Amino acid sequence: MDPRDQIGPGQLDALSRAFSEQLLACLDECARGRNGLFSESIDQEEGQSWPAAARLRQLAIALQAVFAQQDERNALCDEFLDLCSMHGECHPGERRLARAFLERIERGEVGSQSEDERKPW
Repeated sequence: MDPRDQIGPGQLDALSRAFSEQLLACLDECARGRNGLFSESIDQEEGQSWPAAARLRQLAIALQAVFAQQDERNALCDEFLDLCSMHGECHPGERRLARAFLERIERGEVGSQSEDERKPW
């Protein structure tokens, strides 16, 4: 990698904080009933999309790539993208996922448990 492409630790921290703030805002809105945070809702009417959620998913993918280039991980980003990949009728709804994820963040559990232990859903 070209040294000019290196991102400093301060920049990684700033990116992480910006992502975290946006994620918490979207999780709060989703927990209150708005759909489309973890995936595009296929039954939404025209004009009912959630652009902030789509941007957050794109930011998470980009942030994950930046951290990977630095041989680092961002547990919050990784877990959010993991939740975005969940689909199927046996998974809980977005509102429930958002509330559970917010609770885990508030308790400081994101990134601290093994893969099997951290998924209460």
